[in-house]
This record gives sequence, structure tokens and C-alpha cells, in this order.
Amino acid sequence: MKTTVKITLEEIKNCLEVQSYDFPKYTTQILNLANQNAQATRPKVVGQMSELIQEFPGSSIKEWEEWYLEKHPEAIKAASDKLFEMVENLKDAMSKVDRELVAAWVRDLVIIKTFIGLRFQEAILKKGAEIKSTSYRLSTPEEESKGVDGFINDVPVSMKPSTYKQKASLRENMGTAIVYYEKVKDGIVVNYAELFSEQ
Repeated sequence: MKTTVKITLEEIKNCLEVQSYDFPKYTTQILNLANQNAQATRPKVVGQMSELIQEFPGSSIKEWEEWYLEKHPEAIKAASDKLFEMVENLKDAMSKVDRELVAAWVRDLVIIKTFIGLRFQEAILKKGAEIKSTSYRLSTPEEESKGVDGFINDVPVSMKPSTYKQKASLRENMGTAIVYYEKVKDGIVVNYAELFSEQ
């Protein structure tokens, strides 16, 4: 007997007797993108849905809609207004997208972002060396095989994502100063604390 079964979204809708809107092709992708930017359906706008559904005493979709709208009478309008404003912004942005802009975006992704993504460790070393008023260098392939990503002055440095701190049990004694980093939307947040304590 099969122990793992997939229930499709269509089957779930049928089981719960729910009819949903039939959206034109690509429109939900546009609306999802707009909603990510506008944050129109965040709890502060529409309520904490996971909690509300637990509180809900009924069983049908009709009862849920009535109960929800009684608790949050302005939520659908507020979220729709916020989302529609962002859709208008996206329409304006879309009018600026031509063949030249598409080519620039592809180049930026394939050339620039790939290079930065693969070479950001050098930027971390260089910045650390600047802060300490000293020199830096990337490791040789042999040093790299021993877990050393580079040197600031003569101190061997290993660079790890900040999530590595939580995996303390995985940390091997490499004899290097660990520099932790976290990639954020507009750059990298770097923690040089361990390196600077090597003074």
C-alpha cells in the first residue's frame, strides 16, 4: 500500500467545495511580484491569517468570508489599494523595458553579479586589511585546501556565512581567524571580531 500520496490543489478545492477565480495567463506572477514589493497582504494590513483561521468557528468558505470580513471589514480594500498602486508602478516600469535594457540586465546578471558573487571574498580581505592598515592576499590552492581563504597581514583567515556560527559542532579547529559574513540586499555585512581579537 502506498504511504505517500499527492493531493493536487484542484482536488483540495473540490474537497472543500471552493471555486477560485480563473486568472488570465501571467497575471498572478505580476500580482505576486507587486505584492512582494507592496507587502499588501502582510498581517498589519489583513490580519495574522494563521491565527485567524484557527479562531474561525465555522466550516464553509461562505462562513469564513462573512466571519473574516466582520473582523476585518476594511482589509480587502486596503490590501487591494496598496497592491493596485504597486501594479501601476510596475506598468510604468514595464514601459521602460526595451531590448537594450533587457540586454543590460542579462549582462549585469551573467557578468557582473556572477563575478561579484564568486569574488566577494577578496573584497572582505581587502576591507579588513584597510581597517587594520596592513596588507592582504588570497590563499594559494594548497592553502585553500586546508580551509584558509586568505591572509590579512600574516593571519590566516577563513570566511564563513553567519549561519555557520549556529553549527558550532561542525567547526573544525583550523587555526584560522574566522570572518563571518551575511549577504544582504545591498551588499555584505562582515564581522571581523575574531580577526581583530588576534592582535
